Amino acid sequence: MKKYKIAVIQLNLNDVAKNNLEKCLHWVKKAAEKGAEVISLPELYSSHYFCQSEDVDNFALAEPLYSTSFKAFSALAKELGVVIIVPFFEKRMAGIYHNSAYIIDTDGTEAGLYRKMHIPDDPHFYEKFYFTPGDLGFINSPTKKGNIGTLICWDQWYPEAARLTALKGSEVLFYPTAIGWHPQEKEQYGVNQYNAWMNVMKGHAVANGIYVAAANRIGLEKYLPDTAGIEFWGASFIAGPQGEILAQASHDKEEILIAEVDLDLQENVRQNWPFFRDRRIDAFGDITKRAID
Repeated sequence: MKKYKIAVIQLNLNDVAKNNLEKCLHWVKKAAEKGAEVISLPELYSSHYFCQSEDVDNFALAEPLYSTSFKAFSALAKELGVVIIVPFFEKRMAGIYHNSAYIIDTDGTEAGLYRKMHIPDDPHFYEKFYFTPGDLGFINSPTKKGNIGTLICWDQWYPEAARLTALKGSEVLFYPTAIGWHPQEKEQYGVNQYNAWMNVMKGHAVANGIYVAAANRIGLEKYLPDTAGIEFWGASFIAGPQGEILAQASHDKEEILIAEVDLDLQENVRQNWPFFRDRRIDAFGDITKRAID
C-alpha cells in the first residue's frame, strides 16, 4: 500500500481497568469510523498512572500475555479490519513484569510484541520498581496496512531507539506515552519540558525520514494523598518525515488525531536527504559504550 491513515487517541485514563477497557474500545471504533487504519492508544491504557508511588499492591494491575486486553482488542481489530497498538502492563511471571505493547493485525493476530527498553526512575515516575527492561529489542512489525515501529514513552528520548527501529524497515514510529508536569514545577519548567518532548521526536522524524506519532494521556491524576499528582499534558501529535506537524491535539481534551502516511513522499524525502546513505557505520563502534573515557 502506498498510502494509509494512522491515528493516535488521546484520553483521560484515570479509572479502573474495566471502565478504561470499555472506553478505549469505544474510541478505537470512533477512530476506525473516521477512516483510521492503524490506531494507537496511550501508554498503560488500562489504569491510572500507578508509578507515582512504589507499592507492591499495584502489581495486581498487571495481566498475563494474551488475556483480557489481547482478547478484547484482537476481536475488535478483526471486526473493524484495522491494526491496533495496545500498550499494557504485562505480567510475564511472578516477579517479572514489563511495560509492553501488542501490535495487533487486521485479522486479530499478533503482528508484534514490544517491551519498553528504557525504564525511567524520576520523582513520581518510579517505573524501575515495576518494570523489567525489555528483552525483545527494537522491532518492526509488518502488518497488512504497513510496517509499524512501536516504542514507549521514555524510549522517545533516545535517537538510537528510533534509528534502529527505522533501519529495520518501519514506516511509522508510534510512541504510546504517559508524560506530564509536576504541578508545582509547571510554571517554571513546563514550557521547556513540553517543547523538548516535541522537538526530540520531530528530530527523530527528520533524522530517519519517518512518520512519528505520539499518543499521550490527559488529566490531573492525584490518587495519592498529600501529593500534587501529575498533570498529563496531552498534546499528542503526528509528524511527517521532515518533522512537519500533520496533526496536533490540545493539552486537555480527549481527541482522535488522524494523518496519512504517504510512502512515495517518504521515499522522495529520503532520496533528497539521504541520511541513511551517508552514515559512517565504520566509525560508530563507540556508541555501544556507556562512556568514552
